[in-house]
Parts: sequence; C-alpha cells; structure tokens
Amino acid sequence: MSELNTANFVTYEYPLNEKIRSWLRLETLLQQVYELSHITSYTSGVAFFRSVSELIEILDRGEVRTDLIKELEKHRKRLATWADAPNADNQLISSLLNDLSIKTANITSAPRFGQQLRNDKIISMVRQRLSIPGGCCSFDLPTLQLWLNMPQEQRDRAINEWLKSLAPLKDTLDTILHLLRQAGSFEAKECHNGFYQDSVEDKELLRVRLSTDKPIFPQISGHKTRFAIRFLHIDSENGIVPAMMNFELSCC
Repeated sequence: MSELNTANFVTYEYPLNEKIRSWLRLETLLQQVYELSHITSYTSGVAFFRSVSELIEILDRGEVRTDLIKELEKHRKRLATWADAPNADNQLISSLLNDLSIKTANITSAPRFGQQLRNDKIISMVRQRLSIPGGCCSFDLPTLQLWLNMPQEQRDRAINEWLKSLAPLKDTLDTILHLLRQAGSFEAKECHNGFYQDSVEDKELLRVRLSTDKPIFPQISGHKTRFAIRFLHIDSENGIVPAMMNFELSCC
C-alpha cells in the first residue's frame, strides 16, 4: 500500500502479479476496518460497515489461506538456507523461523476467514443496502440506527469479536508483506522527460519513493519481467514535469 511519509516523501507501490495485487488490496481493507472500528457517529459507522463489506467480497474471491500458507513456507525455506551462510545471524534467523511457525499454526487452525462477519445479522443487513446510493439512511436501516445508539461498551464488545476473528489473517499478511518489502532496498534513479523503464527478474513488487516538494506522481505499468514508469504532474493541463528528475526505486 502507498505510505504517507512525514519526512517529505511518499512511497508508491505497484504489484507485478495478481497475487500481490490481491494482497495489497486486502491489506488496505484490513487497515480501513481496524482504523474505522472506533465508531463515533452514524457516518463513521456506515464507513466501517462499507469497509467490512468490501473485505468480505475480497475474501470470497480466492483461496487466501492456501496462498498465505504457501508463502510462509517459501520464506521459511529461504531463511533456513540463509542459516548455512557464513557470518549468518543464527539467533535472528531462529527467531524469525519460530515466528513463521507460529503464524502458520495460527492461520491453519483459524476458522474460515470472514465467516463470523458473514454470519452477523447487522453486517448482513447493512451489506444488502450498500449497493443502493444512500441506501443506509436511518429510515432504511432503523436496526442499524438502534445498534449505533447502544452503549459504547456493548458495541465495542461486538466489534472486538469481529476484529479478533480477523487477527490471524492480519498478522500473517502483515508479516509476509513486511518480509517482501524488506527484500528490496531503495536505489537512486533518474528519469528523462518524465519516463523510466527497466527489466526485472523474480520480483513481485515495485516501490517508488518521491519527494513531495513537487506535485508529481508515478503512473506505473508492468508485468513479471518489464515495467515502465511515467511521471505526471497533478495538474494535468498546466503542470510541467522536469526534463530530468531524481527518484528512488526498490524492486522486491
């Protein structure tokens, strides 16, 4: 997911395969669900349930659990190989291997992802109205209006149970995407006339870091082995992209 950076830089990410594309979308929705879980108004409540609904849709599309377990095993094998390298930090590697084993056990034994959300009557009721513009008005969903006006402690208990059911998924996904991002390091690059292209091998994620001094963003396209980056001004009609511009790139 793109990051908001307080150090005058912003990081943009682009997936090079469908698996990473799905995981980044899943990460974004999980972050939204957790950040919106402290409901303070009817509006924030509807925003929370909308994110929950989109999360359920993502989880219904594929074998998320199977793919995550395979990825954990891939990282476990890679770490085990590194343990045999000269000057390897075996204590750190052992700690990481133990963490991966715990994550694998937790995600394997967890109930079907999102099942508790699917079965909840309030969530199901709201999901039926979300496809209708303005369909979550209080006169359409008096049950939701009542629920949102129940004591905070009662609502918090329900929300905490929902989040608890998502914890194995979120913990595993956070770990995998952290390891993926750490697999690459940023290198200084320069583009000419707002364009840069290159080839990659066995990479899954591109990360572009730009200074916010200029209102310029990257438009990235690519797949598997090749990619191209076109830098565009946020003012598409009047903005000017410098003839030569520096940026940082990480291929993970």
